[in-house]
Amino acid sequence: MVDPPTLAALLAGPRPPVVLDVRWSLAAPDGRAAHRQARVPGSVYVDLETELAGHGAPTDGRHPLPAVADLQAAARRWGVRTGDGVVVLDDLGGRSAARAWWLLRWAGLAEVRLLDGGLAAWRAAGLPLEAGEPAPVPPGDVVLRSGALPTVDADGAAALAARGVLLDARAGARYRGETEPVDPRAGHIPGALSAPTDENLDADGRFLPVAALEARFAALGLPAGGTVGVSCGSGVTAAHEALALELTGRRPVLFPGSWSAWSNDPARPVAVGARPAGDPAPGATVPTGPDA
Repeated sequence: MVDPPTLAALLAGPRPPVVLDVRWSLAAPDGRAAHRQARVPGSVYVDLETELAGHGAPTDGRHPLPAVADLQAAARRWGVRTGDGVVVLDDLGGRSAARAWWLLRWAGLAEVRLLDGGLAAWRAAGLPLEAGEPAPVPPGDVVLRSGALPTVDADGAAALAARGVLLDARAGARYRGETEPVDPRAGHIPGALSAPTDENLDADGRFLPVAALEARFAALGLPAGGTVGVSCGSGVTAAHEALALELTGRRPVLFPGSWSAWSNDPARPVAVGARPAGDPAPGATVPTGPDA
């Protein structure tokens, strides 16, 4: 990650990083108007829906990974050149910008950082903003290759939930199946642990210190280090969880399709309630003892 004063210094240096503005949310997926209104000087708007996601069958999820050729074409439109550093930001505590952070690293870029606290932190530091129609950027020449970070499909996610660790980064109410605003079924992958991304952040939308993140994951029963599967609604905020896990020295493995892919497959089982395996149906016998 990078803080606002450090980013400002980098932007004033001899080879400034490419700054990508990934403002997006379920409620407002198009952040272009907000980008024109106020942005980090020189930053380039990135459309999560069309540039950071592909399109496929419902069982691929709402935001499947884009083809690497399409991602490379987008990165060149953003002006990314071979050897450039990249900084990503949003106004959502990093929840959408982390998608770009993860995806570019998956595609082989080594120097990709997230602006901790996003645009709010930049404002709070008293740093200048730019407004109006962005100027065109010279095209880049970066070459991308897929597969630098690990992923799993639905079968792999099921295996992690059953015999390893799979975190579900959605809000607790969605995990428990109390509400489902966008996907066809409510609940969670049986065996997945609830770990909402909100709990990675402080009240100002910055990531918690590493020691606090470590305590959070330890409280969930995660061993130090090791491989941890991550999922969410459609593979966006799972990248935020992946960043938090990486900060604590763990090896995150992303399930890109996440709940949107899982819930669209009627053959996949669904658990509801607060327990990873699901709460028992009304009137069912609750097992007790060491195997409960």
